[in-house]
Amino acid sequence: MNDPKICVSVISDNGDEMVALLRRAESVADVVELRCDRLNMEGFRILFEQLSSEKQILLTLRPKREGGESIADLQGRIGFWMQFALHRSIDQSSIWIDHEHDLIPEKEFMFWVDQCFLIRSKHYLEGMSADLASAFETVTSENEVGKIAVAVADAVDAIGVWKLLERAKADDKQLIPIAMGEAGKWTRVLGPSHGAFMTYASLDAGTETAPGQILASDLIETYRVRELTPQHSVYGLLAEKTDYSVSPWMHNAAFKAAGIDAVFVPFQTADVETFLRRMVLPDSREVELNFAGFSVTNPYKQEILDFLDEVDPIAARIGAVNTVKIEDGRLIGYNTDAFGFISTLKAEYGDLKDARVAVFGAGGAARACIASLVDEGAHVGLFARNEEKGKALAEEFGIGWEHVLGDRKMADEYDIVVNSTPLGTQGGRSNFCIMTAEAMEGLKLVYDLVYNPSETSLMREAKQAGVPAVSGLEMLIAQGARQFEIWTGKEAPIGPMKAAVEKRLLP
Repeated sequence: MNDPKICVSVISDNGDEMVALLRRAESVADVVELRCDRLNMEGFRILFEQLSSEKQILLTLRPKREGGESIADLQGRIGFWMQFALHRSIDQSSIWIDHEHDLIPEKEFMFWVDQCFLIRSKHYLEGMSADLASAFETVTSENEVGKIAVAVADAVDAIGVWKLLERAKADDKQLIPIAMGEAGKWTRVLGPSHGAFMTYASLDAGTETAPGQILASDLIETYRVRELTPQHSVYGLLAEKTDYSVSPWMHNAAFKAAGIDAVFVPFQTADVETFLRRMVLPDSREVELNFAGFSVTNPYKQEILDFLDEVDPIAARIGAVNTVKIEDGRLIGYNTDAFGFISTLKAEYGDLKDARVAVFGAGGAARACIASLVDEGAHVGLFARNEEKGKALAEEFGIGWEHVLGDRKMADEYDIVVNSTPLGTQGGRSNFCIMTAEAMEGLKLVYDLVYNPSETSLMREAKQAGVPAVSGLEMLIAQGARQFEIWTGKEAPIGPMKAAVEKRLLP
């Protein structure tokens, strides 16, 4: 059993509130980091007078150039630490402290620091070049824990900081390697089971003290970092953007319910070929993470076909893969979107033979929808903005294609509208919609494959038009259950999977 440390980082501009946050964090944390960046002298006084806890306290004053919020210059920071060292009511030997690398030459002014448990940190923020070898030499020692945090935009950008764990083990040093940002979340989740001294978390949503910090409750309950063994299997989400996805909650709930030593982690990447080459493929990978499979989404469902050793016949016919299983180093592709889509649509609509269905989009999800609709005997029309992709997809499946919707009533030609585009997804696309309520009047059903948010802009328009609307939530669960069965060979625990997703999505 792994025995990681979860450090919950809290910050406030009020001393009393800092103490209150400390008390709240004690229930989930092994270590509570008190970030004093925003406090004034009165705030320091209030905090220092109550600086005790049943959990380990880590005291930090982070300057802006190291990713913090403190405006204190070097002398001001030295003054803060001297105030801490001289405070009569503090048991300094019981408090851990975090010192940035630039305080190392100032030890003559802080001779007392040798008596403390010290984390020595170095941060490379967005746009900064990281000299990791030099940073490692600077912040690690026999008596101090090193912390190196690097902002990354792609999962592969975190490889360098992750590999410092190998060096730390070889040198018998203690290290906290962190890749900051959405693309670096995998280092926060997997670090403890691979020898990282500690991982950082936030207490509440929106209170993160560094980019990419994960809620402590999610680290404990969803990712189960305290339960993972060094031999755990890693499954991941491959996507250009991963922050909207609820797949980690769905699949990790399944692994927990089934008692499987595995974890599902988001891997945000702008280049799936580079990701597979540097992190997954046996002959070229630079890290050993015991990958066992992936869920693949926009925009890689077609592109990933070029890198697979085998493709299931259904996925081959569709021409898109959303599921990869790794067996003996071989990557095998499947498509569970088609099953998830058609099973939920039939449950809602009934027999699809001769039904008239308009599908919007020309990506991997659209391919799965069209193939399954054609198999059911439906009459399908495709709407896609990209003329080249739209025409090619329509020709492949023998259906009609149109570039734009135009000024028309969809019910004159169709019974069902399916949105397989990302329009309406949580984030920058949430306010976009493929059509207005007026255009939808008279339709029998609108099916939006988007599931986050739980009610999309398209569904709101459908409601206004008096048309039944279905979100992609049921499809997500159905295709996810099939993924679980492909990966593990076990029956999917659909109840816990659905409950986890609904808890995450619904207000």
